[in-house]
Amino acid sequence: MTQEINRLPVMEDFYTIQGEGANSGKPAYFIRLGGCDVGCHWCDVKESWEASKHPTYTIEELLRKVKEFNCNNVVITGGEPCMYDLSHLTSLLKENDCNIWLETSGAYPIKGTFDWICVSPKKFKAPLEEALKAAHELKVVVFNPSDFSWAEKNAKEVSPACQLFLQPEWEKEAKMLPWLIQYVKDHPQWRLSLQTHKYMKIP
Repeated sequence: MTQEINRLPVMEDFYTIQGEGANSGKPAYFIRLGGCDVGCHWCDVKESWEASKHPTYTIEELLRKVKEFNCNNVVITGGEPCMYDLSHLTSLLKENDCNIWLETSGAYPIKGTFDWICVSPKKFKAPLEEALKAAHELKVVVFNPSDFSWAEKNAKEVSPACQLFLQPEWEKEAKMLPWLIQYVKDHPQWRLSLQTHKYMKIP
């Protein structure tokens, strides 16, 4: 997908607490871009899939929104944010001393400058090898027991320093959580990630 470099479709943007993965518990400003063709049937933000349904903002407008809050952590997520070249946006954010955290499926090349890259690979559109190599964090959503083998397959492709997380799909958390707890106990290279923002009832 092509997109004018200075404008991006934004489904929503908000200041909250990061609820998942390695940066869980830290305040961050989220920019959720519209557009995704990965097509996870259990996706909890399916309304983000159609980019044309969402307003576009210039990167200067997005920066102004970020700077309204006393926090330099910025999460760029989606949808699938790497459908777009994020170089211009991330350059402007870095010029303003932001820490930029990317959340991506890894299905597209990563274009931009990021302090933390979380790759959450999906079977529906497999991640690129280059995206897995760039990941600081691998976060695999577990929907059924077969996802453990998918997690291990992707874990073989990341760097030795990459942090490994398993996270239950929210609607099946009660069923899958005991499986995840036991798996992490048996495979201590993995860590358990929970969607703590949903427990806190915040975005």
